[in-house]
Amino acid sequence: MLCSTALLQMEPFQALPPERLDWICDRTQHIHLTAGEVLVREDEPAKGFFIQLSGQITVSRRSNGTDMPVGRHQSPSFFGEIQVLTEDVVPVTLTADCNTDLYRLDCADFLEVLHSCREFEKHIFRTVEQRLRGLESFIQTREKMAALGTLSAGLAHELNNPAAALVRVLKDVKPAILELQRMNLVYGQHQVDDDHTEQWIELRDRGFDAIANPKNDPLAQGDLEDALTDWLEDYGVEEAWKLVEPLAAGGVQPEALNQLVDRWRDDATELRDMGLRWLALSFDVMGMITNGLDGAERISILVQSMKSYSYMDRAAQQQINIHDGIEDTLRLFAFKLKHGIKVERRYDLELPEVMAFGSELNQVWTNLIDNAIDALSEGTPDGAAPQIIIRTCHKSSHLRVEIEDNGPGIPADVKNRILEPFFTTKSMGKGSGLGLDVVRRIIENRHSGSLMVESRPGRTCFAVSLPM
Repeated sequence: MLCSTALLQMEPFQALPPERLDWICDRTQHIHLTAGEVLVREDEPAKGFFIQLSGQITVSRRSNGTDMPVGRHQSPSFFGEIQVLTEDVVPVTLTADCNTDLYRLDCADFLEVLHSCREFEKHIFRTVEQRLRGLESFIQTREKMAALGTLSAGLAHELNNPAAALVRVLKDVKPAILELQRMNLVYGQHQVDDDHTEQWIELRDRGFDAIANPKNDPLAQGDLEDALTDWLEDYGVEEAWKLVEPLAAGGVQPEALNQLVDRWRDDATELRDMGLRWLALSFDVMGMITNGLDGAERISILVQSMKSYSYMDRAAQQQINIHDGIEDTLRLFAFKLKHGIKVERRYDLELPEVMAFGSELNQVWTNLIDNAIDALSEGTPDGAAPQIIIRTCHKSSHLRVEIEDNGPGIPADVKNRILEPFFTTKSMGKGSGLGLDVVRRIIENRHSGSLMVESRPGRTCFAVSLPM
């Protein structure tokens, strides 16, 4: 049986008179837990107020499909007061780390004790405040980490293709360049006249220009490849198909080749078709370099977007162009947006820069755009193509940013609660309910702005208003 001396180890109970302590001892139920045994699971109804006298209990919360420890109850301690007061479900799972002894006071008895002594009540509510602040801080951190994880996964996905292309180029270009050097040496040994050499170089340079500035006409390209295939096979080039694509990319016409190879038609050495292979390989190398540069430029843009997104090496608050932050965020979400979601930008390009916490505003755009993408994953009410519209404008002394999607909309009963901390409509492990609360805090508390939402089937719009 619980004794009053044990209760006096904890400060709140020291405010209670002896008779009330004895009253508590008479009404508590003893619970013994072994290591690994669960006292209560997340989302179960409240079971009462618990007094822990020995052992240790781990407090965990489900996040992204994993039980994440958020704290521990060391003996002696008490817990369960928040759920008794709010009549809400338990937001965490409590698991014994070792043999643990507890005493449970049911909800009605705890409330009677609470309201019978003002000092005891003050101690309890101070504890409630501390625990709620700690839980909220933990989940806000998890929310930020989840957003960072989403962007990191997308960034890795976006970097993979250009990085892989660059690796392939570097692997392929080395043997190609060595072969070109060999061909040049063989050609030089035959002491071909300068005018003839100049004709090959002119054709190669025109091909380089064509590769650098492609016309992107698939039909014309196909016709040229067919004509080159016929010409190369008639000339007797082995594996002619290997030369066709690079020669066509360089815009080489069969008529130009007739003139250049005429003197070598009866040559029995490799010189007979070496000029053709040299030309095709030169175009191949130029194509590799062009692709490699495109890949390197793509990597550079993505890294710069990430750096700009996080406002690295810059003060926390600075003059920013609101469109730059939105575009950086969209680039980092490209891996999600490329699957059929159209983004329409309606920017007021005359908007001035504003003094703001740039990285925090980017967190706002991240949450709002990510929510829009999630909503569109459920489809659109009229079967229309999924679309996100981003508007910016100037209203009175405020800058306004609207992020709108044509998804299914937010039900009326949900709309009134979406800005509440911990409220989420997402399935277990996919959301903590703090994304929009973080958005609201950043807009209202950090920037003295406002956040509004309008929603109906086919149109949900979050509007952010910031003082200029």
